[in-house]
Amino acid sequence: MTKYNIEEKDSFTVLGVGTELKSDYTDSLGIDKEKSEFWQTISQDGTLEKLKAIATNDYIFAVNEAVNNKMMHYAGVMTKSSLPEAIRNIQFPEGEYIVVKGEASTAYELFKKLTDLTFGEILYEVEGYAYFGGPNTAVVTGKKDSLFMGEMWIPVVKI
Repeated sequence: MTKYNIEEKDSFTVLGVGTELKSDYTDSLGIDKEKSEFWQTISQDGTLEKLKAIATNDYIFAVNEAVNNKMMHYAGVMTKSSLPEAIRNIQFPEGEYIVVKGEASTAYELFKKLTDLTFGEILYEVEGYAYFGGPNTAVVTGKKDSLFMGEMWIPVVKI
């Protein structure tokens, strides 16, 4: 079974509520802890439900992006609306993306699993393409039985 596909995607925008990750970029345990706490907070304070309420589809995005020399992490949705809590419209370019599929028992577990697999293994295996930076995202695309289904989308260029 193929671990990934290269797919062409149209440009799209995700409205995000986010947090700056303070851990060093090499501290995966620290980053995981910060992301987990962020998702717990927005799930408990109603922010995630507010995002879902204005979404144009059922997708929930976990976006990673470097902004002004800061590591940012967002929860987001595709929408034409806005929220006072939202801090960024995250632009994803048209082009080719590495797409990695997965499933897990919770949305956060899915995000972590896809991110770890993609950045820890798959990006080293892909030949002929390179990740050029920019935002990347893990996406919950649906739910089947008790499992969350999703994909990791990494923008790439041919090399």
